[in-house]
Order: sequence, then C-alpha cells, then structure tokens
Amino acid sequence: MATTDSKFITIPATHIQFRRPESAFRNTISKDGPFTPEAGRYHLYISSACPWSDRTALVRKLKGLEDVIGLSVTDWFLGSEGWHFSERQDCIPDNINHFTHVKQLYLATDPQYAGRITVPVLWDKKTSQVVNNESSEIIRMFNSQFQDVCKNPQLDLCPSDLVKEIDELNSYVYDNVNNGVYKCGFAPSQEAYDMNFKNLFEALDKLEERLSKSRYLVGNRFSEADIRLFVTLIRFDPVYFGHFKCNKRQIKDYPALCGYVCDIYQMPPVKSTVNIFHIKHHYYESHRQINPTGIVPDGPLLDYLEQPHTERAKL
Repeated sequence: MATTDSKFITIPATHIQFRRPESAFRNTISKDGPFTPEAGRYHLYISSACPWSDRTALVRKLKGLEDVIGLSVTDWFLGSEGWHFSERQDCIPDNINHFTHVKQLYLATDPQYAGRITVPVLWDKKTSQVVNNESSEIIRMFNSQFQDVCKNPQLDLCPSDLVKEIDELNSYVYDNVNNGVYKCGFAPSQEAYDMNFKNLFEALDKLEERLSKSRYLVGNRFSEADIRLFVTLIRFDPVYFGHFKCNKRQIKDYPALCGYVCDIYQMPPVKSTVNIFHIKHHYYESHRQINPTGIVPDGPLLDYLEQPHTERAKL
C-alpha cells in the first residue's frame, strides 16, 4: 500500500502513475504585453536529448528564428545538480548569463523557487527573467508572435481552421505516446506498466492506421501535431524500446510510422536539430535507477532514417 504525501489517503500502490508536474513560468510573448516580440531580446535554453526541448528547437529552426532568438544547449548528462552547461560535444554554454546550471536561471527569476528545474527555458534578456518554461506554449509563440522578424513567416504550424483538430490530437498523443513512454519507463508497479504499455501500443496502432491514409496527422498539412509526435518517435527505437521497456515493436516495424519519421527527418531544418548521440547518452547515463551501470548501447544506428520514402508525398 502507498499513501499520498498531502492528505494521507491510502491508495493501492498499483494505482500510482508517473505524473509530470505543471510548468512554473507561463508568461506570454505578444505585441500588447510586457514581453513583446523583438529580435535579439530572447534566449532559448534546451537539452538536445529532451523531446520537450527538441520541439522548441525544431520550431525555432523551421520558422527561421536562429538570428532572432539565441540558443544554449546543456550537457546531455542530468545529475543530482540538474541540467548543466559544458564544453562537451555539441553543447553550447550560457554565453548570456554565464551560468553553469539551468537552476540558476530559475533562482535569478525567483530566489524562493523550490520547484522542478526543467528545460526548455525561454529567457528575457531585457528584464533578466524566465518568460516561459512550457514547451507547448513556447512553440506556439514561436509560430505566431515573431512574424515580423522571422525568415519563414509563411509557415503556419497551427492554422486557425485546424486548431481544434490539432489540440485534440496533441492531447491524445501526449497522454498515450509522448508521456506514455515515460509512464512505461518509470512505472512503479507491474500493473501500472502493463496498463500504460497497452495504451501506448494501441495508440501507435491507431496512428499507424491514420498515417497509412494521410501524409501528416492533419491531412496534407505539416503541423505542430507532427512536430510533437516526431520528437518522441525519433527517440523510440534507440531509447524507449529498450530503456523504457516499450519493446513490443520498434517504429521501423510500422510501415506508415517509419515512412512518416523518415519523411520529416529528411526535411533539412529537421535533421539538424536531431542529435542521437545526446539522446542516447542522456537517457542511458542519467537514469541510473533504470540503468545502474550507465552503459550506453551501440545500436540501433537508425540507418533507415536516410532511406527515401517518396511514396509519402503521394498521400
């Protein structure tokens, strides 16, 4: 049996689920607010290993915001002191505040902050504070609020006529796939694992069917929904399949999902944001409760990502 910390209500341990805490900073960038969309004002802190960070890096790249919003990339290892900056392979130190750890960004914003330290973090250089640390909100701001200064204003990843469908898809994919792999990997009991494993693969089967008839999740429109699914699928075979025990099938075993991942990966801006080295080394080295030795497996190499899938364009 297990008890909750706050109300001391006894609940069966088998009912405990992995729950992702809410993000703490939820300010919005807009022309009529205190945080206005200006070139050079904001800086994005990410981990290339983290799928939630990867969303923001990908939208920043697709919208052509590289010269508008700066970027720092943490070390792949997440230790007891949280995300930190280093000079190791493909890392970019904090050249704005010269901090050594992401937690310093939070404490600079709120010295009393005692919550979870996460990435991504969108920082305002003008007021020296965290604007937002919720990836789903950051990508929407990147998509819509920097139209006057981005290189690709014609790209709309969340058009108004598709918002309802995108939101519904995002909710389903988040619960069963994006967070579903974590609910398997960090399941506290066999029963919790079994339930979430079943939900995950039922969702993948449904997505496979949908994408066998449609190039993207919302017809032929590449959208935010595709980005949010892609960042999980690209990590599935090298990490989640083995490390998180999501081992019923790999993505390469799904014809439509595999072609879909390859199709998106081969978009030039996308490929440059995917760092398989950081991804594998983060999960296998950092999660010592799952992988006590910290050994990083050699495979799979994901060679299939480079294979042409021209038939996807016909859907």
